[in-house]
Amino acid sequence: MPQDIQIIKSVLDGRIDCFETLVRRYQGPVVSMIANIIADRHTCEDVAQDAFLAAYSKLRSFDPARSEFSTWLFTIARNRAINVIKKKRPLTRSGPFESVDANEPAENLGRKEAFKLLDRAIQALPIRFKTVFVMAELENMPYHRIAQIEGISTGTVKSRVHRARKKLAAALNEYKGDFQ
Repeated sequence: MPQDIQIIKSVLDGRIDCFETLVRRYQGPVVSMIANIIADRHTCEDVAQDAFLAAYSKLRSFDPARSEFSTWLFTIARNRAINVIKKKRPLTRSGPFESVDANEPAENLGRKEAFKLLDRAIQALPIRFKTVFVMAELENMPYHRIAQIEGISTGTVKSRVHRARKKLAAALNEYKGDFQ
């Protein structure tokens, strides 16, 4: 976004309060992406804050000729989320999949259980599949942008999303009745 570049220039010129505009603009999408990768709402907010602090401290290294600011920021956030996963902290889910509303209690219970199964299957994916799947399917990012964030080709993104779908389908196959 051209506006991002103007804001970054202002921050680098000493108007550090302008960075808050970038935080407000990207906080929701960054927290959402991290939450879907690490599955812990409280931890994801800490990771997002850490990502914004890292972006602020490294702002001089941002090169608008290489990527958009949002892509650069999502790369930082993704890397921070992966670092948390590698520490193998026990995680509990308190994110978007638990807030399913339906009129009938039985239907509500079935949907909640289906979403819990899907969430567990997503969390069990290998990290290289999980990150691209989350960005493509849950965050609706275009493949070319995911490729930039992951540092891989667009073809590799397509392949990993396809493989993630196959792994999820296999993992959920025994629970097919819950989804019909």
